[in-house]
Amino acid sequence: MVPFRKMHGLGNDFVVLDARARPLPITPARAAAIADRHFGIGCDQLILLEPPPPGADVFMRIRNPDGSEAAACGNATRCIAALVADERNADRVVVRTIAGELPVERLPGGLWRADMGPARLRWDDVPLAHKADTLHLPLALGPVSDPAACSMGNPHATFFVPDLEAIDVATLGPALERDPIFPDRANIGFAQVLTPDHIRLVLWERGAGMTLACGSGACATIVNAVRRGLTARRATISMPGGDLVLEWRESDGHVLMTGPVATAFTGTIDLEAYAP
Repeated sequence: MVPFRKMHGLGNDFVVLDARARPLPITPARAAAIADRHFGIGCDQLILLEPPPPGADVFMRIRNPDGSEAAACGNATRCIAALVADERNADRVVVRTIAGELPVERLPGGLWRADMGPARLRWDDVPLAHKADTLHLPLALGPVSDPAACSMGNPHATFFVPDLEAIDVATLGPALERDPIFPDRANIGFAQVLTPDHIRLVLWERGAGMTLACGSGACATIVNAVRRGLTARRATISMPGGDLVLEWRESDGHVLMTGPVATAFTGTIDLEAYAP
């Protein structure tokens, strides 16, 4: 029996397993089985804590509900940082993922601010299947077209729309995620700019589907909105699960994300009861 913790950031929820003391047999199939909301614990991503490399306080491995591995997850980064910071009685920790190091600091009011690193804007950084202008991708489906793309450690495309209520995200998201222009698939955002400092956002996450919030998607949205001249560099992004405050820092191109974290419950799990 292995202890687990169920955490979430704005309803974007995670099953957290601790493999720092000893390795855990988490295969893609087992991760998918645990993430299943009917036959497992249920989550948007399964998070595995592993021993940190030099310069970091913890290594965070991310598995999507289909078992695939993700390189970045902003809401999970804040959750894991809060967990490790409480263990160490610290106000700042560094979370390492396969995409790099992410410093996170505690703020007043139960908030955490994560430095999600620089946005990557080149077509081969996203990556795209061929050279294209990442500010205006040649991609359209139904009522949406002309997205902007960037990488926040994982690939994102943002469609700016006049009315989110008119967008069938559940239909458009899966097709756009797997468009041939994205060789590694992509997270698809649908954003409605309300004011220069307020955006509404709904995300279709690669390998996870619709989620209540997506931290890296919010980061990509502020970057793409600023590039299009639609917002200021600091804005509130409202998602179905709640609000994040994003800032695309001009000095170094890093994206700062501020939001809450929460623990829903804890328990134990018999890993052998799930798919090998």
